[in-house]
Amino acid sequence: MVSLRFISDDDKNALRTNPSPELEDTSEPNLMRDVFPYTEIPRICFENKRVPMDMPSEIFITDTTFRDGQQGHKPYSVEQITRLFEYLHKLGGPNGIIRQSEFFLYSKKDKLAVEACRKMGFEFPQITGWIRAHKEDFKLVKQMELNETGILTSASDYHIFLKLKWTRKKAVENYLDIARSAINSEIIPRCHFEDVTRADLYGFVVPLARKLMELQEESGMRVKIRLCDTLGFGVSNEYAALPRSIPKLVYTMVNDAKVPKEQLEWHGHNDFYRMIAGSVSAWLHGCAGINGTLLGYGERTGNTPIEALCIEYAQLTGSTGGMDLSVITDIVRYFKEDIKTKVARTKPFVGSEFNLTRAGIHADGLLKNEEIYNIFDTGKILKRPIQVAITDKSGVAGIVYKINELIGIHTKVDKTSPGIVEMYQSIHQQFIDGRTTAISEDELVSLVVEFMPHILSCEYPCKYEVSPKE
Repeated sequence: MVSLRFISDDDKNALRTNPSPELEDTSEPNLMRDVFPYTEIPRICFENKRVPMDMPSEIFITDTTFRDGQQGHKPYSVEQITRLFEYLHKLGGPNGIIRQSEFFLYSKKDKLAVEACRKMGFEFPQITGWIRAHKEDFKLVKQMELNETGILTSASDYHIFLKLKWTRKKAVENYLDIARSAINSEIIPRCHFEDVTRADLYGFVVPLARKLMELQEESGMRVKIRLCDTLGFGVSNEYAALPRSIPKLVYTMVNDAKVPKEQLEWHGHNDFYRMIAGSVSAWLHGCAGINGTLLGYGERTGNTPIEALCIEYAQLTGSTGGMDLSVITDIVRYFKEDIKTKVARTKPFVGSEFNLTRAGIHADGLLKNEEIYNIFDTGKILKRPIQVAITDKSGVAGIVYKINELIGIHTKVDKTSPGIVEMYQSIHQQFIDGRTTAISEDELVSLVVEFMPHILSCEYPCKYEVSPKE
């Protein structure tokens, strides 16, 4: 019998229920082995508690294509970065739905890319940096004259104890020190809480966030926090327990750590196929900003795709907010043709076949009304009209739809048109004989010439220069 693991309030390794602002400086790391056994699949724990949805009045998207994105993709040239930055500007629109874009600052190429993008003079996306929590790195931000920078502030004991070889107390001291350095230079610190979905929320994360908010109050300068789901452990279910529950994690940061919603971001990874659902959950429960990359390229399984976030934004708000969603198609074309990147054929919104059907029953529905089998008007919104491929599963309806699309006659040919059944039988026989590839457009036009020459003499426009056989 399958049963979920529910936890009780007195479970010492489960949800901490005392929102104390005091740091718990342990001598040994809390690796939460009941949830993350490592030699087994991680576990999702539940509790009979939920937190309310509390979506911010304004939500937005931030970009890390040129930082995290380059960790999961071949390096971009300066020219490619500037072109993609321009596309981000066009896609996000004049209202800055894509609010910021962050850059590495370490190499000569990184610096040239920042300068080239800055010279374009766009208000959005705003250019920000990213550094480790080292004062030496902070010098780079000042040299580049940036107004904001991300700072790597690892949050879990896996990172604090096992990677950095620090204590929790030393981590807090170092993070606050670099944040003060940023503030003293009038640079907004954006603290990236790395691996937060494996962190001790009330023993470390909340006390650190409270200290950062105190620093904000003292200085009068904003301090931002990015919640980084570094290994994709975040779960969008409202009854899941901390630290994996995204709703409870965001709720905790807003209500217990006292971080303003507009200063909170979510950064997800796709290790467990949850990045989009997790990002939407973060938006719904109080996180104003969601961080992503173009086409989702990023470390390991990648980051939340910005194009998906744009579509989710429109669904949640009921408006595009000034975004030009057709630019998504321009972006994927640039990746494929200029950057020479392969894009999965069925990847939503960007794959070459994301709105292509091979099923005859679907094609039959499309003949009656396109809305039956298309997610929205992809032709109008994304410059990607719905497609039909001709295979052994397409039936007469698929062939009719494709002929009308190619020849440009539009509804003139139907399933009763002379020659259509013979053409179907000819195509079907090819697959019986062992064909495994779809019928190409050129092949279909040749079949029209052979079986339906009468339609080529009509007054309707034709996409192809074809004429009936003698």
